[in-house]
Amino acid sequence: MKQLFKFCAAAMLIGAAGIVAAADGAPVTNTAKSEFVTARQTHFSRKGQAYYIVGANFWYGGYLGAPSGVGERKRLLKELDTMKAIGINNLRVLAVSEKTDMKSAVSPATTAKPGEYDENLLVGLDFLMAEAAKRDMTVVLYLNNFWQWSGGMTQYLNWFEGTPALDPNVTKDYDDYMKKNARFYVNAAAQKEYRQVIAKIVKRVNTITGKPYSEDPHLMSWQLANEPRPGNGKATKEEKAAYVKWIDDVAGYIHSLDRNHMVSTGSEGLAGSAQDAQLFLDAHRSKHVDYLTYHLWPKNWEWFDSRNPQGTWDNAITRSRDYLNSHIELAKKLDKPIVLEEFGLDRDGPSFSIKATTRIRDRFYKEVFDVVYTRAAKGDPIAGFNFWAWGGAGRAANADYWWKPGNDFMGDPPQEEQGLYSVFDTDTSSLELIKEYGDKLKSIKR
Repeated sequence: MKQLFKFCAAAMLIGAAGIVAAADGAPVTNTAKSEFVTARQTHFSRKGQAYYIVGANFWYGGYLGAPSGVGERKRLLKELDTMKAIGINNLRVLAVSEKTDMKSAVSPATTAKPGEYDENLLVGLDFLMAEAAKRDMTVVLYLNNFWQWSGGMTQYLNWFEGTPALDPNVTKDYDDYMKKNARFYVNAAAQKEYRQVIAKIVKRVNTITGKPYSEDPHLMSWQLANEPRPGNGKATKEEKAAYVKWIDDVAGYIHSLDRNHMVSTGSEGLAGSAQDAQLFLDAHRSKHVDYLTYHLWPKNWEWFDSRNPQGTWDNAITRSRDYLNSHIELAKKLDKPIVLEEFGLDRDGPSFSIKATTRIRDRFYKEVFDVVYTRAAKGDPIAGFNFWAWGGAGRAANADYWWKPGNDFMGDPPQEEQGLYSVFDTDTSSLELIKEYGDKLKSIKR
């Protein structure tokens, strides 16, 4: 515990720096606490008012912000302006990637090897945060990935176990991939490095604004990882316990570095919890986890077949509504907000082409938005949504729709066909739906 300064002169110096005394490297700024997004029981608050998330997944935002190499700052500004125009107030963004030999992973990466960082990409993240702030957008930054498309946990295990980084796009064995990745939570060397990476980002001072990330009110939440899971669908009791402990420990560690911001898990919900509701509750019960998250993927979970939309639509929508509503009920049990931070559906056909229509996706979005808005208007703990994902002005460059280094970044990461779930800036009907329901959600008073 740091001691409080005893002399007025010292206190004046601290005040001039915009910081008051705090504990364990977790400064509190002179920025009014109300400027930060906070969880007040089952709802978010910002600037003294209810704050509902009308968000987009924009995983590559920091990449576009890089001053050289893969950076496209002109495009980034255009994307932010377009999203702002349709009412987007929140972005969910990848903060860190790990260099890997896997071909279905993004390149370059933030971390070339343990302790070695690409400053160009970190400055890109700085630029994104600065520009988001100009538009009064808030940002969720996730610090790892259960999936291979950014290196993630499988790359950590490659570094510290010496085992090959498994690419399920190649092996086609997702069960084995998930089983192996669960070892990340109990690998001491991997956890030490992961915490060093967390500290590197959380303690970073933005090179554009001069403001520490820990003092930036436009950062909404630190997120442990994208879609962390306890293992595969047959996760053992020991694996589940290790997963829950990892969440509590790491969330607590982040709060020890930064007392201003919320921490979230990035969980998919029951689909990412071995269909175990108690596990999902236990993972979010921690006092260090400020709100719940969940994702909805009817095609990925084989509820919907885009080659047979008429024959599978009713099943997909019934199960989607049940999934949406059941998680809101789970959030009630913990008296915390919950965010639907991923959902998507492919284009008509199915097709990856930007020329393909989006009638079925628009119907799906409307069903999702209806549930979110109706439950929020009743005062239930659903706090908003982030659709997956913003493709914006990006365009697929290859006939097979697979990403290669040098191609535009799009909403679909490199492990998926480019155009699979992206919402483009020309998808007028989808953009109108997002704005319509976003405006309705933000009009709710608390």
